[in-house]
Amino acid sequence: MYKIIISILFVLFSHPTFAEINKSHAIAMHGEPKYKKNFENLDYVNPNAPKGGKVIFSSIGNYDTFNPFTLKGTSADGIGNLFETLTVSTSDEAFTEYGLIAESIEWPNDRSWVAFNLRKEAKWHDGKQITPEDVIWTFNTLMEKGHPFYKYYYGDVLEVIKVDDLKVRFNFKGNTNLELPLIVGQLPVLPKHYWEKTNFEETTLEIPIGSGPYKIKSFDAGRSITYEINNDYWGINLPIKKGIDNFATIKYEYYKDRGVEREAFKSGEIDFFSENSSKEWATSYDINAVDKKLIIKELIQHENPQGMQAFAFNIRKNFFKDKNVREALSYAFDFEWTNSNLFYNAYQRTNSFFENSELASTGIPQGNEYKILQKYNVNFKIPKDVFIKQYEPPKTNGTGYIRKELSKATQLLKKAGYEIKDGNLYNKETNKKFEFEILLVSPAFERIVLPFKDNLKKLGISVNVRTIDSSQYQKRLENFDFDMIVYSFRQSLSPGNEQRNFWGSDAADTNGSRNIIGIKNPLIDSLIEEVIGAKDRESLITATKALDRILLWNHYVIPQWHISSYRVLYWDIFDKPLVRPKYSLGTDTWWVDDSKINSIDERKKSIQ
Repeated sequence: MYKIIISILFVLFSHPTFAEINKSHAIAMHGEPKYKKNFENLDYVNPNAPKGGKVIFSSIGNYDTFNPFTLKGTSADGIGNLFETLTVSTSDEAFTEYGLIAESIEWPNDRSWVAFNLRKEAKWHDGKQITPEDVIWTFNTLMEKGHPFYKYYYGDVLEVIKVDDLKVRFNFKGNTNLELPLIVGQLPVLPKHYWEKTNFEETTLEIPIGSGPYKIKSFDAGRSITYEINNDYWGINLPIKKGIDNFATIKYEYYKDRGVEREAFKSGEIDFFSENSSKEWATSYDINAVDKKLIIKELIQHENPQGMQAFAFNIRKNFFKDKNVREALSYAFDFEWTNSNLFYNAYQRTNSFFENSELASTGIPQGNEYKILQKYNVNFKIPKDVFIKQYEPPKTNGTGYIRKELSKATQLLKKAGYEIKDGNLYNKETNKKFEFEILLVSPAFERIVLPFKDNLKKLGISVNVRTIDSSQYQKRLENFDFDMIVYSFRQSLSPGNEQRNFWGSDAADTNGSRNIIGIKNPLIDSLIEEVIGAKDRESLITATKALDRILLWNHYVIPQWHISSYRVLYWDIFDKPLVRPKYSLGTDTWWVDDSKINSIDERKKSIQ
């Protein structure tokens, strides 16, 4: 009898229900949080930064909704300042979440669920308390009616339940997705009492309430929007929020294109400008305002992963389904000539979907990465080159003469079943001429695409370059209505669930997903799960490198370029902390210097 009782107790207390429960102010993906429980403020802020002043930022295009959580419409820039999340990350750690609306976080060692204890002081803009019911309603609504992104990001959540008046718990379908407790904390929480009275799926310009540090002060639909700091913001004294959100008023002015936006900045209509053109950076700021230091022109280094900016194929199109065709077209893009003649040699060629990070694949696979790939090689027959060659995009001598490269492209196209007739490339089986469209949203990119188009013409491929406005462009992307686009696949230091949305087979047929390429590859699906299920940082790096390598060798994109710094210009009205965050620009830690703002008009007279 004694042995039976002991056996029963062993079974009971070894069950997950009785597993050790962690409770903390923060949760790290791997290791321990940098900032301990009683930290006073983040290292890269000035906790005594004054709050005040008005700043004007800019945006391109227009907007038609204050609901940024659905597929429909274009949301206003800065609208995220109205809404807070359960937890928030920092800009000097790879992936750690600290309690924001949640005062503390609870989870078992196997991370099969997570619970959030809400702060009593957390309030909506109308003074009502944030409740577990708000969290539950938000989650269910985003999964049912929100942007498709949420279904992939939170797809492993089984249920959300109220534990008590201040505690909400997320139960998961399993315990293999170790980052799920962290990404659930990123959930933007919405006020149930406000949104349930609206049609959540429709665009709206009714000013919403949130729980964040800003409110909408005024707006001119599609043209401008002004936010004012919420003087009753409940979180102002939280250590995670000290020294952040220092501008009293933030206005976004909208412009029809970058050229107009740039000139508006130089004339003083905008306070801050982020330059994305190497040509403009090199040639457009030889002006008195820069010489006299009224405009600060600054190259700020960072340690962010650069992801992948590239010509992206839509492989839903029959003419891009063959990997040989995609590889062939890569030989027609002359990066070296482009960098020298158009970019003032400002860029480096991108060789990874996780560029500028330890996650990028390099050399040939070795160690545990090799073991992962060999494991899947049994069923998926990975090409031999993956194991014996380092992936590198085609490289030219920079002269503009690329006969050798075009010859290689021709061989690949012939292998794919194409032939030249009367100077045009035809599919031998269908007798269809090879022609496609490159869709652009920025006219500035036309000068980069046109030399590529000319090189493709030498292969017999006819290309139409079309530039459309931002709202049309967004709709075309959401419906995968394009042949080729220029696209940036942004990555974090801790990739996970979002990889399903980028490359997963299920996302390929879901309008609005980030799988704009249309990838349906069981091997990639399996490697994504390796990334998500990584038990520690080393395993995550290894699995991500393997995923990166397979993406590269499938030639889903033609890699372009990157720069590991921010190119920023701003009128000399700001001050900023002495310590710069490693993984962000950190403008939310800047503040307006009263002495500078009071003298700026007089100083401008010196350059007129």
